[in-house]
Amino acid sequence: MAAEAAVREQAEAVRRLKQEKADPDEIAKEVAKLLEMKAQLGGDEGKHKFVLKTPKGTRDYSPKQMAIREKVFNAIISCFKRHGAEVIDTPVFELKETLTGKYGEDSKLIYDLKDQGGELLSLRYDLTVPFARYLAMNKVTNIKRYHIAKVYRRDNPAMTRGRYREFYQCDFDIAGQFDPMIPDAECLKIVHEILSDLQLGDFLIKVNDRRILDGMFAVCGVPDPKFRSICSSVDKLDKMAWEEVRSEMVAEKELCPEAADRIGDYVRLQGGLELIEQLLQDPELSQNKQAKEGLGDMKLLFEYLTLFGITGKASEEKIRTTETQVLVASAQKKLLEERLKLVSELWDAGIKAEVLYKKNPKLLNQLQYCEDSGIPLVAIVGEQELKDGVVKLRVVATREEVNVGRESLVEEIRMRTSQP
Repeated sequence: MAAEAAVREQAEAVRRLKQEKADPDEIAKEVAKLLEMKAQLGGDEGKHKFVLKTPKGTRDYSPKQMAIREKVFNAIISCFKRHGAEVIDTPVFELKETLTGKYGEDSKLIYDLKDQGGELLSLRYDLTVPFARYLAMNKVTNIKRYHIAKVYRRDNPAMTRGRYREFYQCDFDIAGQFDPMIPDAECLKIVHEILSDLQLGDFLIKVNDRRILDGMFAVCGVPDPKFRSICSSVDKLDKMAWEEVRSEMVAEKELCPEAADRIGDYVRLQGGLELIEQLLQDPELSQNKQAKEGLGDMKLLFEYLTLFGITGKASEEKIRTTETQVLVASAQKKLLEERLKLVSELWDAGIKAEVLYKKNPKLLNQLQYCEDSGIPLVAIVGEQELKDGVVKLRVVATREEVNVGRESLVEEIRMRTSQP
């Protein structure tokens, strides 16, 4: 401890000499003395011992791991080049003002660098904003490019779940003005090719359109200023249960419980083209301009994906665990009694039928239940159907709808499900 104190005293003496602008030879002499003292201190048994480790949220990669990475990168790059992409690179850091404000709530995760050259800098958070800056600086209006590089996030790392502060991103973008959904379909084709080539097993590609989500928020009663905040909560559904997401919306972001419940009815739906068709028939969502446009483009996207031959996971036949022939559903509220009457008639006639155990289920949720369960038919009762003495029978697979007289319903169901 005495030796360390002596070093500190000598360092202070050097600092004073520099402040007083003493003779350079005298300063050099005292600095040499300080360095000698430090060297002697370094040999002491009680010196500070450094722990050799990588910074939190980072890791080293062994030769074996690098060989795997190289193989993966080669497959990715090969696919990108097959689709005509050019490669670019950008600095690992950008002007702070270029990055600030581009990431919403995630802005706090940007690494800032110490200002040493008159510019405030930050490490890149992703490859998208640098790409946008590259396009604007170089007045590029059309390009198909890929960029594979490290990005940095001042996040709370969870190494066991693959959450790092330094990691690679492999970006492929088609920038320019094109007819709707053609470039989007090619991007999804590329993802499909890469994941198939790497033989990772079964995978699911999820697609979205911000216009659909914004339309859902609007019809569910979310105030405009809360759209982005509520969107960030919905994005967590891949990691959190709906109950946790709902709690965050209501308790932390002060969304009314009714609006949160309506959002839940929509965001928990899953499917491909059949879900798009259902949403297009939703009485509220179909009246929202943004949602309708988004759903229209999404339907077009799935048509192109079918041509590319990559929607066969979506259309795969479901393994049925029940033999239900028909679901009795309602199109309006306060029709539980009518649904119960009709399902009882069908049971009495030997028809295998179900009804959802809710007083006022949304028609969309009832149709989704049939999609998920593989139920082939839906018998829909509504106010008009009751007046006319008919039931609307919907074929789930083709979405064909026909009005059938109540007295003929049993026979029609048997015929369509090939039951004796």
